[in-house]
Amino acid sequence: MMMKLGGSKKMMNNEDHVCNDLGNTNNGNKELYHVIHKVPSGDGPYVRAKHAQLVDKDPEAAIVWFWKAINAGDKIESALKDMAVVMKQLDRTEEAIEAIKSFRRLCSKNSQDSLDNVLIDLYKKAGKVEEQILLLKQKLRLIYQGEAFNGRPTKTARSHGKKFQVSVQQEISRLLGNLGWAYMQQSNYIAAEVVYRKAQMIEPDGNKACNLSHCLIKQGRFNEARFVLEQVFQRQYQGCEDPKSRARAEELWMELESVQPSAPAPTTNILSYGLEEDFVDGLQRLMEGLGSDVVGQRRTKSSRRLPIFEQIASFRDHEMAC
Repeated sequence: MMMKLGGSKKMMNNEDHVCNDLGNTNNGNKELYHVIHKVPSGDGPYVRAKHAQLVDKDPEAAIVWFWKAINAGDKIESALKDMAVVMKQLDRTEEAIEAIKSFRRLCSKNSQDSLDNVLIDLYKKAGKVEEQILLLKQKLRLIYQGEAFNGRPTKTARSHGKKFQVSVQQEISRLLGNLGWAYMQQSNYIAAEVVYRKAQMIEPDGNKACNLSHCLIKQGRFNEARFVLEQVFQRQYQGCEDPKSRARAEELWMELESVQPSAPAPTTNILSYGLEEDFVDGLQRLMEGLGSDVVGQRRTKSSRRLPIFEQIASFRDHEMAC
């Protein structure tokens, strides 16, 4: 991949500025300086990239330094992810996607999951819905196969420089929510409904409930949609008190009030709507094992699967029988 190096004089001036800022800070204030500006310590290209990004507020210069860090092997994983975020802010999303895909091979196996998350966000920004769906399904399959969590009930994640624990349930609910949203962008409301119902079985919240209601409205199933919204208004889910969720629920309720009753949408084979049989079966197995005592135990390769999903298969069989 070719790196854009326009404005060399500006880059040299910026390099001198970064070096001076980092070099002139006395030892007594260095720690405070890094805490205030949230810049890592040191004077390598990655540190200078973060300085350009966070202190100088110069994203173009930051991208140049991130490239230098990647080429020099200086915190490649962090440089690649941070550079993609900056590129996204500059509407250089396609370039960020290519950078992740081209250079992720240089990153450790443990970093691939977080790189996938960055890539999913970039696909969403770029409107690459099909690519987003394929990657979300792949991540769900890895959980089913026991690869994503290595048979453990939680894993360590990082956001905005902070580490925290994510459970299997939280990760699956998040991925399903993103998958449902992607199907909605394709106007595939049947597949989106199935996915949102599964997400609500694991970790229900007001936002996904509103999206589920939207899917039902689009299928002409107004009574079911009204029932879901009533649960939001009754605050039966986490996040229902959030102003955005309540505003969305009120908007959907007004839409329901304005529509005329119509015949329900014709029953359709769920497999023709993007939910392949092996994927559906995997989701069912995942649901069957959720919450069991063996979820957190290390397993052999043949028995490491973390089953999670439950009624999708029965839903599918019902659709096929009709």
